[in-house]
Amino acid sequence: MLCYLDVETTGVEKKDRICSVGMILEEGGRYETLYDLVRPPKKVPPEAMAVHHLTNEMLADAPEFDATAAAKRLEALNTPETLLVGHNLAFDLDMLAKEGITWQGGMIDTLKCVKHLLGSEIAHFSLQYLRYELRLYQSEHALADELGIPLCAHHALSDALHTMLLHRYLEAMADRERLMTLTTEQALVHKLTFGKYGGKFIEDIARRDPAYLEWMLRSLSDLDEDLRYSIEYYMNEVRG
Repeated sequence: MLCYLDVETTGVEKKDRICSVGMILEEGGRYETLYDLVRPPKKVPPEAMAVHHLTNEMLADAPEFDATAAAKRLEALNTPETLLVGHNLAFDLDMLAKEGITWQGGMIDTLKCVKHLLGSEIAHFSLQYLRYELRLYQSEHALADELGIPLCAHHALSDALHTMLLHRYLEAMADRERLMTLTTEQALVHKLTFGKYGGKFIEDIARRDPAYLEWMLRSLSDLDEDLRYSIEYYMNEVRG
């Protein structure tokens, strides 16, 4: 059983919680979709609303997470026989853990796999960027119509569909076991995706302006773990 998962949340901090969940289950060519709004234990701030457009009024009558159909289905599927697939899966797993779900099955993080397999070619790694860069949109309408899923960025079920399309793209490059292995390994990122050197090769920055990279390592406590690993790798390479 494959379970493609996406959650929308009240934010990205430790205190934040799930406010919607979308799942696409695939087994033997058959599909099942689940989508639930969730009433979180904290208010949704305007910054989060601007991303997923879920307001506190929309969530006021929604059930708490553990009372949703999606939560009950996840709990039933939480076995070694289920493969969970998500984009930036570590974030989703952290949010599920706050709701009492510690995942026991296999895992594929399409974000990690893209970094490993396409990191030297792709400038950005967000799901919506990859949707267009990799031309996933060319096959999205037929599948969305078949499954009755609205195509809308940062809608949990729509994002689960794009995660499924991205996973299929990656499976043309590496088999499932390899993708599961890549999910657990640190990825070497070749370019910065933000800041004054956005789009530039980290190795070149390490040669020309190592102080900037040292500042990033020292000052940005929330730096992506793969980016931190990559900066340290290239700085060590340059130092010899």
